[in-house]
Parts: sequence; C-alpha cells; structure tokens
Amino acid sequence: MDWLQAVLLAILQGLTEFLPISSSAHLILPSQLLGWAEQGLAFDVAVHVGSLLAVLIYFRKEVIDMIVAWFSWVLKGEKTSNGRLAWAVIWGTFPVGIVGMLFNYFEVVENHLRATEVIAFTTILFALVLWWADNRAQEARDEHSLRAKDILFIGFAQAIALIPGTSRSGITMTAGLLLGLTRTAAARFSFLLSIPAIVLPGGLKSYELATSQLPVDWTMIILGAAVSAVAALTCIHFFLILLDKIGFKPFIYYRLALGAILVFLMI
Repeated sequence: MDWLQAVLLAILQGLTEFLPISSSAHLILPSQLLGWAEQGLAFDVAVHVGSLLAVLIYFRKEVIDMIVAWFSWVLKGEKTSNGRLAWAVIWGTFPVGIVGMLFNYFEVVENHLRATEVIAFTTILFALVLWWADNRAQEARDEHSLRAKDILFIGFAQAIALIPGTSRSGITMTAGLLLGLTRTAAARFSFLLSIPAIVLPGGLKSYELATSQLPVDWTMIILGAAVSAVAALTCIHFFLILLDKIGFKPFIYYRLALGAILVFLMI
C-alpha cells in the first residue's frame, strides 16, 4: 500500500465512520472496484484509533462529565442525567458486543457478508429506512430522556450495523428518530455510543495484531491514524452544525445513488 492509498482510505474512514453512509462499505469497496490490495489488519486498527481519538476530543467535556457522574452513581448513589446517559452508552453497547463476538467466532462477515451484492442491498435498504424515519420524526426528546427499552432498541439496531453497508451511525440515528429524538440528539447519542463500539473491535484487532508475526509499517500506521482523526473531527463538527439545516436527505440520496451504481456494476 502506497501513501496515497493510505491517505484516501484514512479520509474515507474518518468521514464515513460518523456519517450515515457506512464506513465498512467504503473501506471494502476500493479493493473490490479499483483492484487495490487489502490494506491489512494493522492499518484498519490505525484508522479506527484515529476515529476514536476524534470523538473523544470533540466530546471530551461530555465524556469526562459522564465518567464522573457514573462513578458518583455507583459509589455514592448520586443519580444524575449524565450518569443515566453513561449507563445508556454502557447498556446500549451490549447487543453489538454479543453479536460481534458471535459473528467473529463463526467468521460470518469475512465469509459471507463482505460481497458487493450485500453492500448494495443494505446500502439501498437502510437508506429507505432512514428516509421513512426522517419523514415521520417527531423530534420531541433529547438523549438524556432515553429509557431502558429505548436504549436496548438502539443497541440492537447498532448490532445490525455489523453487516457491511448498513452504517453504524446511520442505523443508530434512524432508531433514535423512531424513538422521537431530535436529529441532533440522535446524532449525539450515536457518536457517544461509537466510543465503546470502536474500542471493542479495535481492542480485538489490536490483540490479533500484537500476537501475529506480520511486519508492521509504522509510517503508514501513524499516517493513517493522524489523517483519520483529522477527517473524523472535521466531519463531526460540521455534521452537527449542518444537520438541523439540511437534515438526512443528502445522505439518503447519496446512499441510493451509491447502491444504484453498485447494482449497475454487478449487471
């Protein structure tokens, strides 16, 4: 992999991790459509670490407040809205963690779900689901109002995103809209939920990397992580600013167009 491929893939990861258009699809497709060599496990870890750093930097105040509130809840019994939100992120992560371990054990994604046909289908299907949810959105609640059943609903929606082309951020925002969250609240909770969702597979991939005998190109690793972090940080900032103005329609149209192109290429 040369530096240009590394930069482009890192930008793709940084942007698409938090936009409702599927980062996994955009990382899989270049190798299948352009004939690029697979970027490898080490680079995948690097760009996901970059995305994680971006969301931690952008939501640093919220994350610190949630951690403090969670410990106050557990150790002192002080129940606050930030503590409740921290619990929501924790419980909302369980479904994707359990399903992810099952998928990894049976190698479901690697053996069955990375095909262009699957990505085309899920790209179009979940674009239509997001369209439906966006059109019927009531936008009457924020992320602090989530109840146990709401958290599980969003958590199980996130587990569906293990299928390439679904989009983790897209499906969790869709679920949030269906529950009556505002567009911004749905996006903010999706971004907070991404922290453990990135840490879990990232930790697994890091362990696989540490125990493998493959050589590591640290220049590409550092480059990928840095570019991904900058792209993701920029994406989060402008997405939250523009969301109430432009809504989800541009991303829905993009997904439909991408899905149509993939279908055309398969014919």
